[in-house]
Amino acid sequence: MRLLEKLPAERAAKFLHKVVDGICGRAYPRYPDYTSVWNLTEWMEIVEETATYFKTTVGKNLSEEEAGQQLNELNSSYQEAIIKCLKARKEEIGRALVEKINAISSAQLQDFDWQLKLALSSDKISMLQMPLLNLDLDVRENGEIKPVSIEMNKEELQNLINALEAANKVVLQLK
Repeated sequence: MRLLEKLPAERAAKFLHKVVDGICGRAYPRYPDYTSVWNLTEWMEIVEETATYFKTTVGKNLSEEEAGQQLNELNSSYQEAIIKCLKARKEEIGRALVEKINAISSAQLQDFDWQLKLALSSDKISMLQMPLLNLDLDVRENGEIKPVSIEMNKEELQNLINALEAANKVVLQLK
């Protein structure tokens, strides 16, 4: 999160709230608005780290003190902006996370297909050599089969695998 300090402190709150907007299903901040602050690699990293921080903090229901301890390396004005954003949007983030979990749990997986590729859509992105997984799911929802396509990076894939393993353990315990 140290990359956040490259952004002028007076612009931090707006950026943080746009990241939360993205978590909640609205638009994430746009890279063209921040090209003078971060290069593309830094941009992808700061958006990912910031979103992960908010999701993890809310998902684990960390106290304000615990959430602040994770930000020790940052300047106090940035810590304050993050905590202020977290306090203001915590319930909204929580609702968004619950909605995503409910949507996944209420659907029944019918079929799946996967494909691994490297992100090569532009010169700058191709330099990242970031492996992505395309996962195509056929999901039955309300009696209707709907195709769902998901693109995940390595970290998101690991989170999915961990969640599926935990769900499998619960199912095995119920049997």
